[in-house]
Amino acid sequence: MSSHQHTSSGERHRLEGPRNHYLSYIISILLTILAFAAVLYGGLDKSFLIIFLVGLGIVQAVFQLAFWMHMKDRGHLFPIIGLAFGAFIALTAVIMAVYWVWW
Repeated sequence: MSSHQHTSSGERHRLEGPRNHYLSYIISILLTILAFAAVLYGGLDKSFLIIFLVGLGIVQAVFQLAFWMHMKDRGHLFPIIGLAFGAFIALTAVIMAVYWVWW
């Protein structure tokens, strides 16, 4: 079987094989192991550890969206805008709650 598919308009689109899924799965496992190792080490500053874990979570979420939910493909502009708007609303709600508690 070839790695390309012909459409009716004559364009060639590369079929996504399992290689990208294996790679993203391995990267997700490595990010999870890195998070566990950072917590188990115990010698890191608490504020650095929280920022580091949140950063790893964001990176892993981006990989999940790009490779498993296929957000990197064409035609996903509106779901990406919806996710970005939802993230903005959630971040605003968290900032407002923290501001309200510390005021």
